[in-house]
Amino acid sequence: MALSLGLALTLITGCGMSDSGQSDNSVPSAGVSNLADAREQTERAAKELLDLIKIKGETSRGGVRITECGDGRDPEKHFQTYHPSSFYPESPDQLAGVMERLRTELPALGWKIVEYGPDTSRNKNVNLTADNDAQSFSVNIVHKAKNERPNLSLRVVSGCYQVPEGERVDGY
Repeated sequence: MALSLGLALTLITGCGMSDSGQSDNSVPSAGVSNLADAREQTERAAKELLDLIKIKGETSRGGVRITECGDGRDPEKHFQTYHPSSFYPESPDQLAGVMERLRTELPALGWKIVEYGPDTSRNKNVNLTADNDAQSFSVNIVHKAKNERPNLSLRVVSGCYQVPEGERVDGY
C-alpha cells in the first residue's frame, strides 16, 4: 500500500496493490476517521517532518486541507488530507546536505524513499518522495535552491479515509 505523491491536485498515484486488491491507480485506504482526527494526524505528521530539518528558519504552513480521493469513491463518504508548507532557512547555505540527510534518516522512521533526485525543471530542483504505509502518509519535499529565496517545499498527503457510519464529508 504505497502512497506515492504526485505534484498535481490528484496528489496520489498509488504504487501497487493494496490489501483490498485496489489497482495501481486507486488511493490506498487510510482507514475510518472523522475530519477533525484526520486533520490532527496530518498536522502532526507535517510537524514531525518539519522538525527533521533541524535548522533554524521560518516555516509557512498552508494548514490541513480536505480533498476528494480522486479515484471514483463517494466524495460524501471518502476524503484525503493535504498539508503544504515551506521552510525558509536563516541562511540559504544551511540547506546544503539537508536533502541527502533526510534521504538517509527517513527510512529509520518508517518512511520508504520512492523517488530521489533532480526534477525536470530548468532549475533541476532536488525532489524526495517517501511513503509511510504504517501511518498512511506520503511526503514530497523539494529543495528549491535556485529560487530568489531558497527553500524546502513540503507536501504531506494521506491515504483515503472513510468517515464513520452515519457521517458525511462536509469539509471540501
